[in-house]
Amino acid sequence: MLSRTLLAVALLAASPAAWAGELDLGPQARVLAGVVACVPGAPAPPARFDAKLLTAHCRHMAMLERWWRKRWLAQAQPFLEKVVPADLPSRIVYPFGGGDLLTALVTFPRASEITTLSLEPAGDARSIDTVGPDDLDEALSDVRVLTSKLFAVAHSKTSVMREMAKAKFPGELALTLIALSLNDLEPISVRYFRIGPGGELAYLTEEELAPGAPTTTAAERASRFANIEIAFRARGGAGETRLFRHISANLDDVHLTADPAVLRHLEAKGQVTAITKAASYLLWWRNFSEIRGYLLGHMAWMISDSTGIPPEYASAAGFEQIPYGHFEGPFLKAAQKTSEAFQKVWASSAESISFRFGYPDVAGNSHLLVTRHPKP
Repeated sequence: MLSRTLLAVALLAASPAAWAGELDLGPQARVLAGVVACVPGAPAPPARFDAKLLTAHCRHMAMLERWWRKRWLAQAQPFLEKVVPADLPSRIVYPFGGGDLLTALVTFPRASEITTLSLEPAGDARSIDTVGPDDLDEALSDVRVLTSKLFAVAHSKTSVMREMAKAKFPGELALTLIALSLNDLEPISVRYFRIGPGGELAYLTEEELAPGAPTTTAAERASRFANIEIAFRARGGAGETRLFRHISANLDDVHLTADPAVLRHLEAKGQVTAITKAASYLLWWRNFSEIRGYLLGHMAWMISDSTGIPPEYASAAGFEQIPYGHFEGPFLKAAQKTSEAFQKVWASSAESISFRFGYPDVAGNSHLLVTRHPKP
């Protein structure tokens, strides 16, 4: 067991460039970023794409960015800089965080590694090579709709992400590239992986997609592009290389017990910093005890809305919870006992917040919660 853990740790620590034969779709992702995120200095878009459509899309995206910066970032960033300690573990784990690298980057700008997990697959960066000129308008419109909804409610709705997973430009990947661009970051390499039994990562190779490779089912082909790893850095090449991974996984107990590979991968990271929000109150449920137990056993600090870890579990594991804003009850139907416990926590809140961090409460109040070990 020890050797398996050490192997997983070594695999996690290795440089992305160390793996020979991997399929690197970084070039396609940089072109895709230029098209969907309007990245300055990106490679030229495919010649088949209508320049007027691209210009109109970028004009609209610029408007959405200005709106997001004024409406959310200007309020959230100073508050988060004050609340989030500078000395937290630099590996971030974000359960139920599909489509929301943006919040993680703003909350933890110094993170060396960010891992989001959700049902949604990452999507194939090669979509930039397959979208035809007649499909471009609809494909870009879908990206704008997804972006505007993320900016409007400060999280990605599962129903919307499910639809965008089938869109011409995959929603998870599009939002990831937009998040990098908004933070003046650029992708260096883009790789896809499977998770082995011990949590080790097996990267998709060029041979697996080469002509003459063994035939697979449509589901197997789609699963190749479910989990993504993006090495990124500051735009222009300055600064260190950092990692983003998205893992497509069902985090309920049935799935994690039947196949604990995802848990083994997460455990190999050691102590982490956690974030979750707009998570459908799943961490309140009995049948999400595995992922909740992982968080309580491995996180040093967590930021969430009321969909985070309920007080009874947090206190039993030695954590305290610091509330901000106001909470009068859950936004969606959820357990009454846990709701009442959280209302007691928020009764001690001494500071309001002026921005949404995940769900509002039942009365429309913004709220935020820090779960941490008590200070000595």
